[in-house]
Amino acid sequence: MNINTFFDEMRTSTGSVRRLYQPFSEWLSGTDHAQLMQKSREAEMLFRRVGITFNVYGDEAGAERLIPFDVVPRILAATEWRVLSAGVIQRVTALNAFLNDLYHDQEIIKAGIVPASILENEMYRPEMQGVDVPGGIYAHIAGVDIVRTAENEFYVLEDNLRTPSGVSYMLEDRKMMMRLFPELFRRYAVAPVEHYPQVLLNNLRAVAQPGVYDPTVVLLTPGAYNSAYFEHAFLAQQMGIELVEGQDLFCKDNAVFMRTTEGPKRIDVIYRRIDDDFLDPLSFREDSMLGVPGLVSVYRNGGVTLANAIGTGVADDKATYTYVPDMVRFYLGEEPILSNVPTYKLENSDDLKYVLEHLEELVVKEVQGSGGYGMLVGPTSSKQQIEEFRARILAEPDNYIAQPTLALSTCPTLVEQGVAPRHVDLRPFVLSGKSTTLVPGGLCRVAMREGSLVVNSSQGGGTKDTWVLTGDAPC
Repeated sequence: MNINTFFDEMRTSTGSVRRLYQPFSEWLSGTDHAQLMQKSREAEMLFRRVGITFNVYGDEAGAERLIPFDVVPRILAATEWRVLSAGVIQRVTALNAFLNDLYHDQEIIKAGIVPASILENEMYRPEMQGVDVPGGIYAHIAGVDIVRTAENEFYVLEDNLRTPSGVSYMLEDRKMMMRLFPELFRRYAVAPVEHYPQVLLNNLRAVAQPGVYDPTVVLLTPGAYNSAYFEHAFLAQQMGIELVEGQDLFCKDNAVFMRTTEGPKRIDVIYRRIDDDFLDPLSFREDSMLGVPGLVSVYRNGGVTLANAIGTGVADDKATYTYVPDMVRFYLGEEPILSNVPTYKLENSDDLKYVLEHLEELVVKEVQGSGGYGMLVGPTSSKQQIEEFRARILAEPDNYIAQPTLALSTCPTLVEQGVAPRHVDLRPFVLSGKSTTLVPGGLCRVAMREGSLVVNSSQGGGTKDTWVLTGDAPC
């Protein structure tokens, strides 16, 4: 696979620097590579000091890693951002409408657009059927993964509607860049992102149950051993709300209370970073020590708001993903602004046959997989890996979807040999409350290894700051 065949966001096919990156290129030409490497080491030291690490699952369970941080920013023009922003807002609006419909009248199933078999999805929660949530909003925080394949060509790779993570890196990466390279910011008019915690808090307060005028919001975490615990603590601190664990809360008289030194305090909105299965041992997993007994009953009866709502996972399942463009048309009466990646559903015999014959060309994913686990990237896999994955597919074809290997765009990235192109994606965070909004930026993930298309941090990927310009040209 030749990395030079991919769309380079900094350089044209003739090697000239695109207008957007010209001030950066001029700055880079006057900056010593050793100085950049020193700045990179300084960033790593500062991130370690702050404790920005994540825990690894799988073969290295229990290990803590620092996600590599690249000191070269990704730069997007205002016009590009306007398209992306409108596209993800449209998409999340449709997904919220779908969830509200699925758990009520199921009109989209009656219309034959989404099959009734979706009710057999293990992420569908019958406990939510008929439950009204404030504003009809289920996914209050959504992370939409976007890839670029050409100058004006963007695709949605997947939707994250359960407990999307990574926004702390958007915020901390920006702070780090401003600390390390203040002179570079003088060359660009970069839109700010630091107001994200306040926007999030305002949205969470806006979805309190009717009649609550000064809502108390908490962030519910599984605890310090969770891979995203740093982010939980960081966001709670930034919003000025309490970070709580299940043992800090209890339910009584159709309400949720927090234990404090001054006595019980009623909680109105819970920003939960715990998966559905572990939220309430009385409703889901009986062995869960992370949740709050009775929470689902209080929630169903309108005594508290959960963000995100229980049951949102059915909408970000990779099999459901294929229906999102039709959801946009059905609920909004609009054409999708952002396209899906063409997807093969292996429950379909024709799709299964094609995929099995072309495994070496495709990316195959578990429908409920995440973090880069449970997937096959055909062009970069060995024959043995492909054959092992073939056996897994044949055992459970319904558990997989497949997509063509996309030509992800590249951005300049600092490596040992200098600055070189590496593949990237982008996860903007869409916030839904009284309105649906997002701050101009997101989690930009970069595949640090040359030629690699896997950007997930759990698979060795890094992050970089995304600069959305306030205009279509540098200062």
